[in-house]
Amino acid sequence: MKVLKRILYLLLLLLFLISGGMLISIFSPDTAEKLVGFLQPGTQTAEQGAVPVVDRVTIETPENAAWPEAVTEQSKGQNDVLGGQNGMAGGDVTNTPSGADRDGLAGGEAANGTAERKETYIKPDTADVRVPEQVAGRNGLKPVEEEKEQVGDKEADRLEKQLGTGETGDGLTFDPVFYPYYQMLDETGKHLYRQIYANAQALNLAFAPVEAVNTNTVRNAFEAVCNDHPELFFLETAYGCKYMRNGQCVEIDLKTNRTADNLEKSRAAFLGQAQEILAGAQGLADPFAQEQYVHDALIARTEYVLSAPMNQSAYSALVNGRTVCAGYARAFQYLLQQLGIPCYYCTGYAGQNHAWNIVGFEDGYYNVDTTWDDTGEGSYDYFNKTDADYADTHVREDLSVNLPPCDGQKYRMAGQEAGEAGRSLEELGIAPESALNTLEAYYADCREQMEQRGKGNYTFYNVVSGDALLEEIYAAYQSDAYRSGYLDETMTEIGAWRGTMSLEIETLQDGYYRIAHEISLR
Repeated sequence: MKVLKRILYLLLLLLFLISGGMLISIFSPDTAEKLVGFLQPGTQTAEQGAVPVVDRVTIETPENAAWPEAVTEQSKGQNDVLGGQNGMAGGDVTNTPSGADRDGLAGGEAANGTAERKETYIKPDTADVRVPEQVAGRNGLKPVEEEKEQVGDKEADRLEKQLGTGETGDGLTFDPVFYPYYQMLDETGKHLYRQIYANAQALNLAFAPVEAVNTNTVRNAFEAVCNDHPELFFLETAYGCKYMRNGQCVEIDLKTNRTADNLEKSRAAFLGQAQEILAGAQGLADPFAQEQYVHDALIARTEYVLSAPMNQSAYSALVNGRTVCAGYARAFQYLLQQLGIPCYYCTGYAGQNHAWNIVGFEDGYYNVDTTWDDTGEGSYDYFNKTDADYADTHVREDLSVNLPPCDGQKYRMAGQEAGEAGRSLEELGIAPESALNTLEAYYADCREQMEQRGKGNYTFYNVVSGDALLEEIYAAYQSDAYRSGYLDETMTEIGAWRGTMSLEIETLQDGYYRIAHEISLR
């Protein structure tokens, strides 16, 4: 009888706890979610009806008057309210390059070789790309080309006996700060990268892979070498690969341009022209001043010509002075490398295949497009910009998605010379009547754009009119009113329960502001 009473008491206690848990769920969904996490460690999904969780919202207020003066003054001392964070939450998102099933890529390695950096590039939708009229057509990138030829077993045996590995590259090391593409490869890919680099330097153009590799690994390693090393100006961005029926590569054939016919002479011309620019930059006080000098000097010496010979090489820009985007970007990369400034070659889509650069300073990384800045007398419209600035014009592709995200602020240019007005609505292709005039309209527009895109990583924009509305928006993010305004309902609608959001403001002409929302939802 006593045992039965004890069982009954236990059942009543359990019923009481369950009832208490239900009340917690009703009155405090956040507490309910924590309780679920406690009972089921590792669970990240919320109960039906629970309030979605946003890990971090960051509001960036750079010194170039991204917020109106009144809002900037109001925000002083508010880091505790805003969380004091700059950039997206680290480690929550994994982006893979297009063709991510290709072999030879390192799983989860940081693009810049530093294990501490966990942030990832949030790739915009290419459908949202809008190329301004003044730079339309200024592209010209030719992606890496591979000429593949399948051979039979007898031919493979003959090649194995005839060909050697040439230079293996064993003992070579590559600083992750300056050679990020090497860090993207797995150990087999890195071994092949070293071999390709060493054989290119020795002008040994046909060799057997140093390890058993398939054609996908060869492509990744070759692309990484081309992207990391602008000094290999004599190397075409194309190669040949003979492979067996099982996909194993048995011969790699490098291709060169005409500068390889007399490489010593070509190299002297290349180094001489580079030194003319470097001599002017080396005496400047800080890396930013050096970067700006190189940017201006390269633009002054170079002309965009789509039909320019060897236009995928740094040689075409520095020596010939006639090139396309790939030549501009590789020349800029080489010059900054010589100054000790990390500068990466970045490829992607900007209306067509396009190349630009990513530059690293002590506070972060920046996008630079010298090709698009070489218009008229030269400009800074695409100089030292964030990923949010570039999201509607440039989208990274292939291995370049693994380069560090660009979120630096200290050296960010607003898109124009200091003291001049920002971009106009006309430049952005936006009609004045499309600008939002009320907080409710802003909320509705955010809700609509997020519902269209759903979960994932993306950037969306809206344009608002007037300082008063921008102050309202700022206050909404300070007070968390934006959650009830649009975010909670929208996340529930699209089935997203966790995410991060970062806002960045661009001051436009005539009292308009463009708000970029970098979103990561899951």
